[in-house]
Amino acid sequence: QVQLVESGGGLVQPGESLRLSCAASGTIFSIYVMRWYRQAPGKQRELVASIGPTGATYYADSVKGRATISRDNAKNTVDLTMNSLKPDDTAVYYCNAQGPRTYWGQGTQVTVSS
Repeated sequence: QVQLVESGGGLVQPGESLRLSCAASGTIFSIYVMRWYRQAPGKQRELVASIGPTGATYYADSVKGRATISRDNAKNTVDLTMNSLKPDDTAVYYCNAQGPRTYWGQGTQVTVSS
């Protein structure tokens, strides 16, 4: 059974940085497109960033220049580092794996507040 487990969320102050990690198990990780989504209260889930099997990346305009997504196929992990965090970044962040099937993690809360 495939599992995605996120970690690294928490409460941070505006302007600080945070690194989210997603560990995958039970699948051939390297063939999957890995994505980070987020969902703020009362809003739809939105794509934040993605990284393909060979490292091609995409960033939403809202995080472009502040976020870096990376993957380690040997460790089956994908990270999202976000800098200059804003209160608008407050959301539950979800790891997503898309390949022959699609999988979701359980989410990790990120709260940006002073």
